[in-house]
Amino acid sequence: MTGGKRRLTLLSAVLLIGLFVQWAQAADIKSVRLWRAPDNTRLVFDLSGPAEHTLFTLSNPERIVIDISNARLTANTSGLELDNTPLTGLRSAPRDGGDLRVVLDLSTAVNPKSFVLPPNQQYGDRLVVDLFDQTPRQAASLPAPPQPSASPLPQTPTRSASEAGDRDIIVAIDAGHGGEDPGAIGHGGAREKDVVLAISRDLKRLIDAEPGFRAELVRTGDYFIPLRRRTEIARQHNADLFVSVHADAFTRPSANGASVFALSDRGATSETARLLADRENRSDLIGGVGGVSLDNKDQVLASVLLDLSMTATLSASLDVGQQVLSSVGQINRLHKPRVEQAGFMVLKSADIPSILVETGFISNPGEARKLVTRSHQQSMARAIFTGVKGYFHRNPPPGTRVAAMKADGRLAQGPREHTVRRGDSLSAIANIYQVSLASLRDANNLSSDQIRVGQVLKVPASSMLVQNER
Repeated sequence: MTGGKRRLTLLSAVLLIGLFVQWAQAADIKSVRLWRAPDNTRLVFDLSGPAEHTLFTLSNPERIVIDISNARLTANTSGLELDNTPLTGLRSAPRDGGDLRVVLDLSTAVNPKSFVLPPNQQYGDRLVVDLFDQTPRQAASLPAPPQPSASPLPQTPTRSASEAGDRDIIVAIDAGHGGEDPGAIGHGGAREKDVVLAISRDLKRLIDAEPGFRAELVRTGDYFIPLRRRTEIARQHNADLFVSVHADAFTRPSANGASVFALSDRGATSETARLLADRENRSDLIGGVGGVSLDNKDQVLASVLLDLSMTATLSASLDVGQQVLSSVGQINRLHKPRVEQAGFMVLKSADIPSILVETGFISNPGEARKLVTRSHQQSMARAIFTGVKGYFHRNPPPGTRVAAMKADGRLAQGPREHTVRRGDSLSAIANIYQVSLASLRDANNLSSDQIRVGQVLKVPASSMLVQNER
Protein backbone atom coordinates (compact mmCIF):
# COMPACT_ATOMS: atom_id res chain seq x y z
CA MET A 1 0.00 0.00 0.00
CA THR A 2 1.43 3.35 -1.00
CA GLY A 3 1.82 6.20 1.45
CA GLY A 4 -0.99 8.22 -0.20
CA LYS A 5 -3.47 5.34 -0.01
CA ARG A 6 -2.49 4.69 3.61
CA ARG A 7 -3.15 8.36 4.53
CA LEU A 8 -6.53 8.23 2.71
CA THR A 9 -7.52 5.07 4.56
CA LEU A 10 -6.54 6.60 7.92
CA LEU A 11 -8.46 9.78 7.10
CA SER A 12 -11.54 7.76 6.20
CA ALA A 13 -11.26 5.84 9.45
CA VAL A 14 -10.98 9.05 11.47
CA LEU A 15 -14.04 10.48 9.71
CA LEU A 16 -16.03 7.31 10.36
CA ILE A 17 -15.00 7.31 14.02
CA GLY A 18 -15.99 10.99 14.27
CA LEU A 19 -19.39 10.29 12.75
CA PHE A 20 -19.89 7.34 15.09
CA VAL A 21 -18.95 9.44 18.14
CA GLN A 22 -21.29 12.20 16.95
CA TRP A 23 -24.12 9.68 16.53
CA ALA A 24 -23.41 8.07 19.89
CA GLN A 25 -23.50 11.46 21.63
CA ALA A 26 -26.75 12.59 20.01
CA ALA A 27 -29.28 13.78 22.59
CA ASP A 28 -32.52 11.83 22.45
CA ILE A 29 -35.72 13.67 23.36
CA LYS A 30 -37.13 10.93 25.57
CA SER A 31 -40.38 12.65 26.56
CA VAL A 32 -42.23 15.94 26.25
CA ARG A 33 -44.25 17.36 29.15
CA LEU A 34 -46.66 20.27 29.25
CA TRP A 35 -48.00 22.51 32.05
CA ARG A 36 -50.54 25.29 31.88
CA ALA A 37 -50.31 28.19 34.35
CA PRO A 38 -52.73 31.13 34.56
CA ASP A 39 -50.56 33.35 32.36
CA ASN A 40 -48.15 31.00 30.57
CA THR A 41 -47.59 27.52 29.19
CA ARG A 42 -44.43 25.54 29.95
CA LEU A 43 -43.15 22.89 27.55
CA VAL A 44 -40.35 20.60 28.78
CA PHE A 45 -38.22 18.36 26.56
CA ASP A 46 -36.53 15.60 28.58
CA LEU A 47 -33.11 14.89 27.03
CA SER A 48 -30.71 11.99 27.33
CA GLY A 49 -27.83 14.48 27.54
CA PRO A 50 -27.00 18.17 27.15
CA ALA A 51 -27.78 19.86 23.83
CA GLU A 52 -27.55 23.36 22.38
CA HIS A 53 -30.55 25.01 20.76
CA THR A 54 -31.77 28.15 19.02
CA LEU A 55 -35.31 29.54 18.91
CA PHE A 56 -37.11 31.99 16.64
CA THR A 57 -40.71 32.92 15.82
CA LEU A 58 -42.67 33.08 12.58
CA SER A 59 -45.98 34.83 11.83
CA ASN A 60 -48.93 34.24 9.50
CA PRO A 61 -49.52 31.66 10.82
CA GLU A 62 -48.00 31.97 14.31
CA ARG A 63 -45.21 29.45 14.93
CA ILE A 64 -42.16 28.90 17.11
CA VAL A 65 -39.19 27.10 15.59
CA ILE A 66 -36.64 25.35 17.81
CA ASP A 67 -33.45 23.94 16.30
CA ILE A 68 -31.73 21.44 18.62
CA SER A 69 -28.16 20.50 17.81
CA ASN A 70 -27.37 16.83 17.26
CA ALA A 71 -30.68 15.54 18.58
CA ARG A 72 -33.38 13.00 17.78
CA LEU A 73 -37.04 12.90 18.80
CA THR A 74 -37.87 9.47 20.18
CA ALA A 75 -40.82 10.57 22.33
CA ASN A 76 -44.47 10.08 21.45
CA THR A 77 -46.11 13.52 21.54
CA SER A 78 -49.58 12.49 20.38
CA GLY A 79 -50.91 12.39 23.95
CA LEU A 80 -50.05 16.00 24.87
CA GLU A 81 -53.06 17.84 26.32
CA LEU A 82 -53.17 21.06 24.28
CA ASP A 83 -56.57 22.27 25.50
CA ASN A 84 -56.52 25.69 27.16
CA THR A 85 -53.04 26.38 25.77
CA PRO A 86 -51.93 28.47 22.76
CA LEU A 87 -50.46 25.30 21.20
CA THR A 88 -52.37 23.63 18.37
CA GLY A 89 -49.70 21.13 17.40
CA LEU A 90 -46.08 20.00 17.61
CA ARG A 91 -44.12 18.58 14.66
CA SER A 92 -40.48 17.83 13.98
CA ALA A 93 -38.07 16.85 11.23
CA PRO A 94 -34.34 16.03 11.04
CA ARG A 95 -32.01 18.55 9.43
CA ASP A 96 -28.66 18.22 7.70
CA GLY A 97 -25.82 17.46 10.10
CA GLY A 98 -27.94 15.49 12.56
CA ASP A 99 -29.80 18.49 14.03
CA LEU A 100 -33.51 18.42 14.82
CA ARG A 101 -36.08 21.10 14.00
CA VAL A 102 -39.18 21.26 16.20
CA VAL A 103 -42.08 23.48 15.15
CA LEU A 104 -44.77 24.61 17.60
CA ASP A 105 -47.99 25.63 15.87
CA LEU A 106 -49.88 28.34 17.76
CA SER A 107 -53.41 29.70 17.83
CA THR A 108 -52.19 33.12 18.98
CA ALA A 109 -48.95 35.05 19.38
CA VAL A 110 -46.98 34.49 22.59
CA ASN A 111 -43.75 35.75 24.13
CA PRO A 112 -41.38 32.73 24.22
CA LYS A 113 -38.44 32.17 26.53
CA SER A 114 -36.20 29.10 26.48
CA PHE A 115 -33.40 27.75 28.66
CA VAL A 116 -31.75 24.46 29.63
CA LEU A 117 -31.71 22.81 33.04
CA PRO A 118 -29.12 20.35 34.39
CA PRO A 119 -30.15 17.04 35.99
CA ASN A 120 -31.75 17.06 39.45
CA GLN A 121 -33.15 14.43 41.84
CA GLN A 122 -36.03 13.57 39.55
CA TYR A 123 -35.11 14.56 35.98
CA GLY A 124 -32.11 14.53 33.65
CA ASP A 125 -31.09 17.26 31.21
CA ARG A 126 -34.02 19.36 30.05
CA LEU A 127 -34.86 22.03 27.50
CA VAL A 128 -37.59 24.31 28.84
CA VAL A 129 -39.71 26.55 26.62
CA ASP A 130 -42.03 29.03 28.36
CA LEU A 131 -44.81 30.59 26.28
CA PHE A 132 -46.08 33.72 28.00
CA ASP A 133 -49.53 35.01 27.11
CA GLN A 134 -49.38 38.47 25.56
CA THR A 135 -52.57 39.33 27.48
CA PRO A 136 -52.09 37.62 30.85
CA ARG A 137 -55.24 35.82 31.90
CA GLN A 138 -54.47 35.89 35.57
CA ALA A 139 -54.29 39.65 35.86
CA ALA A 140 -57.70 39.93 34.23
CA SER A 141 -59.18 37.44 36.70
CA LEU A 142 -57.93 39.14 39.84
CA PRO A 143 -60.72 40.80 41.84
CA ALA A 144 -60.61 44.55 42.33
CA PRO A 145 -60.36 45.02 46.10
CA PRO A 146 -62.83 47.45 47.68
CA GLN A 147 -59.94 49.48 49.07
CA PRO A 148 -56.17 49.05 49.32
CA SER A 149 -54.43 47.17 52.12
CA ALA A 150 -53.00 49.25 54.87
CA SER A 151 -49.43 50.31 54.27
CA PRO A 152 -46.87 48.74 56.64
CA LEU A 153 -45.62 52.23 57.49
CA PRO A 154 -46.31 53.27 61.11
CA GLN A 155 -50.09 53.34 61.51
CA THR A 156 -52.65 55.25 63.54
CA PRO A 157 -54.52 53.46 66.34
CA THR A 158 -57.39 51.17 65.35
CA ARG A 159 -60.44 53.22 64.39
CA SER A 160 -63.91 52.85 65.87
CA ALA A 161 -66.52 50.66 64.21
CA SER A 162 -68.20 53.66 62.59
CA GLU A 163 -64.90 54.74 61.02
CA ALA A 164 -63.65 51.29 60.07
CA GLY A 165 -64.28 49.83 56.65
CA ASP A 166 -65.74 46.47 55.78
CA ARG A 167 -63.01 44.77 53.77
CA ASP A 168 -61.59 41.33 54.53
CA ILE A 169 -58.04 40.69 55.67
CA ILE A 170 -56.37 39.06 52.66
CA VAL A 171 -53.80 36.30 53.09
CA ALA A 172 -51.79 35.21 50.02
CA ILE A 173 -50.80 31.54 50.33
CA ASP A 174 -47.84 30.44 48.24
CA ALA A 175 -47.40 26.69 47.75
CA GLY A 176 -43.69 26.34 46.99
CA HIS A 177 -42.22 24.88 43.79
CA GLY A 178 -44.63 23.26 41.29
CA GLY A 179 -44.67 21.94 37.76
CA GLU A 180 -41.16 21.28 36.44
CA ASP A 181 -39.76 22.06 39.91
CA PRO A 182 -40.81 19.23 42.27
CA GLY A 183 -38.95 20.68 45.23
CA ALA A 184 -37.38 18.18 47.60
CA ILE A 185 -37.95 14.48 46.95
CA GLY A 186 -38.46 12.70 50.23
CA HIS A 187 -38.68 9.22 51.63
CA GLY A 188 -40.86 6.95 49.51
CA GLY A 189 -40.84 9.40 46.60
CA ALA A 190 -42.89 12.08 48.38
CA ARG A 191 -42.69 15.32 46.41
CA GLU A 192 -42.56 18.65 48.21
CA LYS A 193 -44.68 20.41 45.56
CA ASP A 194 -47.61 18.01 46.15
CA VAL A 195 -47.46 18.12 49.96
CA VAL A 196 -47.35 21.91 50.22
CA LEU A 197 -50.14 22.43 47.67
CA ALA A 198 -52.41 20.14 49.71
CA ILE A 199 -51.59 22.03 52.93
CA SER A 200 -52.10 25.38 51.17
CA ARG A 201 -55.53 24.36 49.90
CA ASP A 202 -56.54 23.24 53.40
CA LEU A 203 -55.27 26.54 54.80
CA LYS A 204 -57.30 28.50 52.25
CA ARG A 205 -60.50 26.69 53.23
CA LEU A 206 -59.94 27.49 56.91
CA ILE A 207 -59.19 31.16 56.26
CA ASP A 208 -62.14 31.61 53.91
CA ALA A 209 -64.47 30.18 56.58
CA GLU A 210 -63.32 32.72 59.19
CA PRO A 211 -65.36 35.96 59.45
CA GLY A 212 -63.40 38.93 58.12
CA PHE A 213 -60.74 36.89 56.30
CA ARG A 214 -60.12 35.81 52.71
CA ALA A 215 -57.30 33.69 51.26
CA GLU A 216 -55.85 33.72 47.75
CA LEU A 217 -53.72 30.88 46.43
CA VAL A 218 -50.65 32.08 44.55
CA ARG A 219 -50.35 28.68 42.84
CA THR A 220 -53.68 26.93 42.25
CA GLY A 221 -52.33 23.83 40.47
CA ASP A 222 -49.25 21.90 39.42
CA TYR A 223 -47.28 24.53 37.50
CA PHE A 224 -44.19 26.63 38.15
CA ILE A 225 -44.19 30.34 39.02
CA PRO A 226 -40.94 32.37 39.15
CA LEU A 227 -40.10 33.57 42.66
CA ARG A 228 -40.55 37.30 42.11
CA ARG A 229 -43.79 36.67 40.23
CA ARG A 230 -45.17 35.04 43.40
CA THR A 231 -44.85 38.26 45.38
CA GLU A 232 -46.27 40.21 42.43
CA ILE A 233 -49.38 38.02 42.48
CA ALA A 234 -49.75 38.65 46.23
CA ARG A 235 -49.52 42.39 45.58
CA GLN A 236 -52.12 42.20 42.80
CA HIS A 237 -54.46 40.60 45.32
CA ASN A 238 -53.64 43.48 47.72
CA ALA A 239 -52.57 40.97 50.37
CA ASP A 240 -52.08 41.88 54.03
CA LEU A 241 -49.86 38.82 54.60
CA PHE A 242 -47.82 36.47 52.41
CA VAL A 243 -47.36 32.89 53.65
CA SER A 244 -45.05 30.60 51.65
CA VAL A 245 -45.43 26.89 52.49
CA HIS A 246 -42.52 24.46 52.04
CA ALA A 247 -41.20 21.10 53.27
CA ASP A 248 -37.50 21.14 54.09
CA ALA A 249 -34.77 18.66 53.09
CA PHE A 250 -31.28 17.98 54.37
CA THR A 251 -28.40 15.65 53.58
CA ARG A 252 -28.82 13.94 56.95
CA PRO A 253 -32.12 12.03 57.11
CA SER A 254 -32.16 12.49 60.88
CA ALA A 255 -32.83 16.25 60.58
CA ASN A 256 -36.40 16.96 61.64
CA GLY A 257 -38.82 19.60 62.88
CA ALA A 258 -40.83 22.52 61.51
CA SER A 259 -39.46 26.05 61.12
CA VAL A 260 -40.72 29.54 60.35
CA PHE A 261 -38.57 32.09 58.52
CA ALA A 262 -38.72 35.85 58.03
CA LEU A 263 -36.43 37.99 55.90
CA SER A 264 -32.97 38.69 57.28
CA ASP A 265 -31.77 42.24 57.93
CA ARG A 266 -29.09 41.78 55.28
CA GLY A 267 -31.68 40.57 52.79
CA ALA A 268 -33.88 43.56 53.55
CA THR A 269 -30.97 45.94 53.02
CA SER A 270 -30.03 44.43 49.66
CA GLU A 271 -33.66 44.44 48.52
CA THR A 272 -34.04 48.11 49.43
CA ALA A 273 -31.06 48.93 47.24
CA ARG A 274 -32.48 46.86 44.38
CA LEU A 275 -35.89 48.49 44.57
CA LEU A 276 -34.44 51.97 44.65
CA ALA A 277 -32.43 51.16 41.53
CA ASP A 278 -35.50 49.77 39.75
CA ARG A 279 -36.83 53.01 38.33
CA GLU A 280 -39.42 51.29 36.13
CA ASN A 281 -41.31 49.94 39.14
CA ARG A 282 -40.92 52.70 41.69
CA SER A 283 -44.42 54.16 41.42
CA ASP A 284 -46.09 51.56 43.66
CA LEU A 285 -43.27 50.27 45.86
CA ILE A 286 -44.96 50.97 49.18
CA GLY A 287 -48.51 49.92 49.91
CA GLY A 288 -49.42 48.82 46.41
CA VAL A 289 -52.11 50.69 44.49
CA GLY A 290 -53.08 53.76 46.46
CA GLY A 291 -50.05 53.43 48.70
CA VAL A 292 -46.98 55.62 48.99
CA SER A 293 -45.46 56.38 45.60
CA LEU A 294 -41.73 56.90 45.27
CA ASP A 295 -41.62 58.06 41.67
CA ASN A 296 -41.80 61.76 42.59
CA LYS A 297 -39.38 61.60 45.52
CA ASP A 298 -35.70 62.41 45.43
CA GLN A 299 -33.27 59.57 46.09
CA VAL A 300 -32.63 60.43 49.75
CA LEU A 301 -36.31 60.73 50.68
CA ALA A 302 -37.20 57.64 48.69
CA SER A 303 -34.48 55.72 50.54
CA VAL A 304 -35.79 56.85 53.94
CA LEU A 305 -39.40 55.99 53.09
CA LEU A 306 -38.48 52.61 51.72
CA ASP A 307 -36.25 51.83 54.68
CA LEU A 308 -39.12 52.69 57.06
CA SER A 309 -41.44 50.46 55.09
CA MET A 310 -39.01 47.53 55.03
CA THR A 311 -38.34 47.90 58.78
CA ALA A 312 -42.04 47.93 59.65
CA THR A 313 -42.75 45.03 57.31
CA LEU A 314 -39.92 42.96 58.79
CA SER A 315 -41.12 43.69 62.34
CA ALA A 316 -44.64 42.55 61.45
CA SER A 317 -43.22 39.45 59.73
CA LEU A 318 -41.31 38.46 62.87
CA ASP A 319 -44.41 38.99 65.01
CA VAL A 320 -46.75 36.89 62.89
CA GLY A 321 -43.97 34.35 62.36
CA GLN A 322 -43.57 33.86 66.11
CA GLN A 323 -47.31 33.41 66.50
CA VAL A 324 -47.41 30.78 63.72
CA LEU A 325 -44.32 29.02 65.12
CA SER A 326 -45.91 28.81 68.56
CA SER A 327 -49.07 27.33 67.09
CA VAL A 328 -47.21 24.82 64.89
CA GLY A 329 -45.18 23.80 67.94
CA GLN A 330 -48.37 22.52 69.55
CA ILE A 331 -48.72 19.74 66.94
CA ASN A 332 -45.20 19.21 65.60
CA ARG A 333 -41.64 19.17 66.86
CA LEU A 334 -39.83 22.42 66.06
CA HIS A 335 -36.42 22.50 64.42
CA LYS A 336 -35.60 25.82 66.13
CA PRO A 337 -37.54 27.47 68.99
CA ARG A 338 -37.54 30.93 67.42
CA VAL A 339 -38.30 32.48 64.05
CA GLU A 340 -35.24 32.17 61.84
CA GLN A 341 -34.16 34.78 59.32
CA ALA A 342 -32.74 34.25 55.83
CA GLY A 343 -32.61 35.96 52.46
CA PHE A 344 -35.36 33.95 50.74
CA MET A 345 -36.44 35.66 47.52
CA VAL A 346 -40.16 35.21 48.20
CA LEU A 347 -39.84 37.11 51.49
CA LYS A 348 -38.40 40.24 49.87
CA SER A 349 -41.53 42.38 49.75
CA ALA A 350 -41.29 45.99 50.85
CA ASP A 351 -44.99 46.32 51.64
CA ILE A 352 -46.35 42.89 52.62
CA PRO A 353 -45.36 41.10 55.85
CA SER A 354 -44.07 37.73 54.67
CA ILE A 355 -43.19 34.42 56.30
CA LEU A 356 -41.97 31.06 55.01
CA VAL A 357 -43.19 27.96 56.86
CA GLU A 358 -41.11 24.80 56.60
CA THR A 359 -43.71 22.20 57.61
CA GLY A 360 -41.09 19.54 58.33
CA PHE A 361 -38.16 17.67 56.79
CA ILE A 362 -39.48 15.61 53.90
CA SER A 363 -36.01 14.02 53.78
CA ASN A 364 -36.69 12.49 57.21
CA PRO A 365 -38.44 9.10 56.76
CA GLY A 366 -40.72 9.59 59.77
CA GLU A 367 -41.72 13.13 58.88
CA ALA A 368 -42.17 12.24 55.20
CA ARG A 369 -44.66 9.52 56.16
CA LYS A 370 -46.63 12.08 58.18
CA LEU A 371 -46.45 14.86 55.59
CA VAL A 372 -48.16 12.77 52.90
CA THR A 373 -51.14 11.91 55.11
CA ARG A 374 -54.29 14.02 54.86
CA SER A 375 -54.73 14.11 58.63
CA HIS A 376 -51.29 15.64 59.23
CA GLN A 377 -51.67 18.04 56.31
CA GLN A 378 -54.96 19.27 57.77
CA SER A 379 -53.45 19.57 61.25
CA MET A 380 -50.55 21.61 59.89
CA ALA A 381 -52.97 23.89 58.02
CA ARG A 382 -55.02 24.40 61.20
CA ALA A 383 -51.87 25.27 63.17
CA ILE A 384 -50.78 27.88 60.61
CA PHE A 385 -54.32 29.26 60.48
CA THR A 386 -54.52 29.55 64.27
CA GLY A 387 -51.29 31.53 64.34
CA VAL A 388 -52.35 33.85 61.50
CA LYS A 389 -55.79 34.46 63.01
CA GLY A 390 -54.33 35.11 66.44
CA TYR A 391 -51.93 37.70 65.05
CA PHE A 392 -54.59 39.60 63.11
CA HIS A 393 -57.07 39.48 65.97
CA ARG A 394 -54.51 41.41 67.98
CA ASN A 395 -53.23 43.56 65.09
CA PRO A 396 -56.12 44.08 62.64
CA PRO A 397 -55.32 46.46 59.75
CA PRO A 398 -57.41 49.63 59.91
CA GLY A 399 -60.40 49.58 57.59
CA THR A 400 -61.06 45.84 57.98
CA ARG A 401 -64.06 44.01 59.40
CA VAL A 402 -61.80 42.48 62.04
CA ALA A 403 -60.74 45.98 63.16
CA ALA A 404 -64.42 46.91 63.54
CA MET A 405 -65.15 43.70 65.45
CA LYS A 406 -62.25 44.35 67.80
CA ALA A 407 -63.31 47.93 68.39
CA ASP A 408 -66.82 46.70 69.32
CA GLY A 409 -65.50 43.93 71.58
CA ARG A 410 -66.81 41.15 69.33
CA LEU A 411 -63.65 39.08 68.88
CA ALA A 412 -63.74 35.63 70.44
CA GLN A 413 -60.56 34.46 72.12
CA GLY A 414 -61.53 31.76 74.55
CA PRO A 415 -59.18 29.97 76.93
CA ARG A 416 -56.08 28.57 75.24
CA GLU A 417 -53.20 26.31 76.21
CA HIS A 418 -49.48 26.59 75.54
CA THR A 419 -47.04 23.72 75.92
CA VAL A 420 -43.67 25.04 77.10
CA ARG A 421 -40.76 24.33 74.77
CA ARG A 422 -37.03 24.73 75.16
CA GLY A 423 -36.19 28.46 74.97
CA ASP A 424 -39.60 29.66 76.18
CA SER A 425 -39.94 32.14 79.01
CA LEU A 426 -43.11 33.24 80.80
CA SER A 427 -42.73 36.83 79.60
CA ALA A 428 -42.24 35.68 75.99
CA ILE A 429 -45.38 33.53 76.18
CA ALA A 430 -47.35 36.46 77.61
CA ASN A 431 -46.12 38.62 74.73
CA ILE A 432 -47.08 35.98 72.11
CA TYR A 433 -50.67 35.83 73.37
CA GLN A 434 -50.85 39.54 74.23
CA VAL A 435 -51.83 38.99 77.87
CA SER A 436 -50.28 40.47 80.99
CA LEU A 437 -47.60 38.56 82.85
CA ALA A 438 -49.64 38.85 86.06
CA SER A 439 -52.77 37.35 84.48
CA LEU A 440 -50.70 34.47 83.07
CA ARG A 441 -49.27 33.77 86.55
CA ASP A 442 -52.75 33.93 88.13
CA ALA A 443 -54.30 31.60 85.52
CA ASN A 444 -51.68 28.96 86.34
CA ASN A 445 -51.29 29.56 90.10
CA LEU A 446 -47.61 30.38 89.63
CA SER A 447 -45.69 31.98 92.49
CA SER A 448 -42.71 32.76 90.22
CA ASP A 449 -41.79 33.02 86.55
CA GLN A 450 -40.06 29.64 86.49
CA ILE A 451 -41.50 27.14 83.97
CA ARG A 452 -40.33 23.77 82.69
CA VAL A 453 -40.22 22.16 79.25
CA GLY A 454 -43.41 20.18 78.60
CA GLN A 455 -45.48 22.13 81.11
CA VAL A 456 -48.98 23.02 79.81
CA LEU A 457 -49.98 26.59 80.64
CA LYS A 458 -53.49 28.00 80.53
CA VAL A 459 -53.64 31.25 78.61
CA PRO A 460 -56.34 33.59 79.98
CA ALA A 461 -59.30 34.38 77.74
CA SER A 462 -59.90 37.80 76.24
CA SER A 463 -63.11 39.39 74.98
CA MET A 464 -65.86 37.11 73.70
CA LEU A 465 -67.62 37.16 70.36
CA VAL A 466 -71.23 38.27 70.91
CA GLN A 467 -72.33 37.97 67.29
CA ASN A 468 -71.25 35.55 64.58
CA GLU A 469 -70.57 37.91 61.73
CA ARG A 470 -69.78 36.77 58.22
